[in-house]
Amino acid sequence: MSKKPLIYFLCTGNSCRSQMAEGWARYLGGDKIEVHSAGVEAHGLNPRAVAVMQEVGIDISHHQSKLIDPNLINQADYVITLCGDANDRCPMTPPHVKRLHWGLEDPAKATGTEEDIQEKFRQVRDSIREKVQRFLDQLVTTQLA
Repeated sequence: MSKKPLIYFLCTGNSCRSQMAEGWARYLGGDKIEVHSAGVEAHGLNPRAVAVMQEVGIDISHHQSKLIDPNLINQADYVITLCGDANDRCPMTPPHVKRLHWGLEDPAKATGTEEDIQEKFRQVRDSIREKVQRFLDQLVTTQLA
């Protein structure tokens, strides 16, 4: 393999879902892939996302909320949007970029007690892990083998 596949996760604010996806992909994909995340807006890193990732041993506290980088989009092999807003507002991608959409609930919009909200973050975290693992398993069979 000459080049690591570059995966770019996008959501609205790059504060929760895309940050968790980046964390999972780095953890599960190791040095076989290059991973980045960004948002159509930059809302800052959500402390609840940091906390639920820490529960599973993944530290994303050093991540920063970033805006979409046109250079990264053009270099990416895969652009994966994690919400409808990002899917609708994502800039055009070159023909070589494979676009995927994983519509995920926004845990930052959860209501109820603190435990209810944390549980929603955990559910989204676990859903992202499953999707990232499935994606990487498919990638291994097609590109990384």
